[in-house]
Parts: sequence; C-alpha cells; structure tokens
Amino acid sequence: MLSKNELKYIQSLCHKKLRLEEGLFIAEGVKLVDELLQSNYIIKKIYATSVWIEKHVSSKVEVVEVSETELERISSLQTPNQVLAIVEQKQMITAPVFQKQWTIILDNIQDPGNFGTIIRIADWFGIKQIICSNDTVELHNPKVIQSTMGSFIRVNVWYNNLSEILQSTNMPILGALLEGKSIYHFPKMEEGIIVIGNESKGIHDSLKKLITHPVTIPKIGEADSLNAAVAAGIIVSHLIGTE
Repeated sequence: MLSKNELKYIQSLCHKKLRLEEGLFIAEGVKLVDELLQSNYIIKKIYATSVWIEKHVSSKVEVVEVSETELERISSLQTPNQVLAIVEQKQMITAPVFQKQWTIILDNIQDPGNFGTIIRIADWFGIKQIICSNDTVELHNPKVIQSTMGSFIRVNVWYNNLSEILQSTNMPILGALLEGKSIYHFPKMEEGIIVIGNESKGIHDSLKKLITHPVTIPKIGEADSLNAAVAAGIIVSHLIGTE
C-alpha cells in the first residue's frame, strides 16, 4: 500500500527539476528493470505487482508490492507493465575518447522518442558514446529512458559545449546537411564523429563551419524531410555497418 507522500514523491520524479535535485530517475517495465538489475546502476527502490515479485524473489533491492491500480497511478505509461524502479543517475566523471571509435553528436534534439531511438541505434552498431548540446532533451526524461529499451545502460552520454568539442578534435566530422555529399559515396570508416541536428532547424550555423565532411541522404520520393533518428540510423548503418 502506497502512502500519499510516497505517491506524490514518485510522481514528482516525472519533472526534470525534481530529478536533477534528487539525482534520480524512473525506469518502467519488466525488460528495462531486469536489465538494470544486471547492470552497475544503483536502484533505490522497486514498486512491483505480485506477479513480478514472485519471479524475482532473490532481488537484493528493496521491493514494495503495489496493486495494478497503484502502479497505474505512479506510472507514466499508458499501459503499466508490472514494475517501476527508482534509480540513481550516473555522473560522468570521465571524458569522451574519440580515437578508434565513432561518436554521435546531437545538436538540440528535442523529441524524447528521437533521442531514445538514437541511443538504441548507437547501441545496435556498437557506438559507445553520444555527446549532446546543453539544450538537447534530458537523458533521464522518462520518455527517453523508455525509448532506449535499456540501451542507455551501455551508451555513455555527455552534455557539453559542442563548438569546443568539435574544435578540439582532429577526427573526421560528418554532418547531416541537405547540401552535403551523398552518404552512399562514402566508404566505411573506423573512426569519426557524426553530427545530427535539430528536428526542424538542422545543425546550428556555428557548428556547420566545423564539419569537415557534409553528408546527405539522397531523396528519391516526395517526402519533405527525414526523422532525425531515421537519418542517424541510415548514416550510421552505411558508415560502420557490416557487409
């Protein structure tokens, strides 16, 4: 049984201000919580139905049994799935390393679903790091966490001044631009940086001049544009996908 104070506290973590103050975030669903339990993330508390608890009797984390109705009240999902966890945010204490790997840079990505999907794409292709502009949507937004389907556990994410980052590296910098060279004319490469811009405005002008290899995905049909995550997936697949 949840107390009113506990209910309000969990609901408050849906707000960015409270997440930042508390250094916590919410993760929901069987798959996501199971992956977190196997990771080095610190789970503060789990709220779960009896169905989940019966299958996780050995869990070392404090577990509070809740009814399906109570789970619905604390969940941000349309269809809550057995379990919700309150998890400590990780503080990135190391700096990104650019040599011998690919890095994705996100400039002002605003849609949580796009951001989460890009993290999943990075994880699928073995990209271990993403650097975001400070105005990119927050990693611990519940919709971002949910959209990653657990991939945020394996991909490091930093927020930083992108101009400073790009000026400090000698890596090839590929930017998704309408006026770029066809991505299909680029060979597969072992290292570099891929810059993906805002969903409607693209890459900021201050960053465009730092891009060494402007690339584009040639249009065949009549669509006005590509979703940012879809564009990222096509570019990454061509550059580093296996034959």
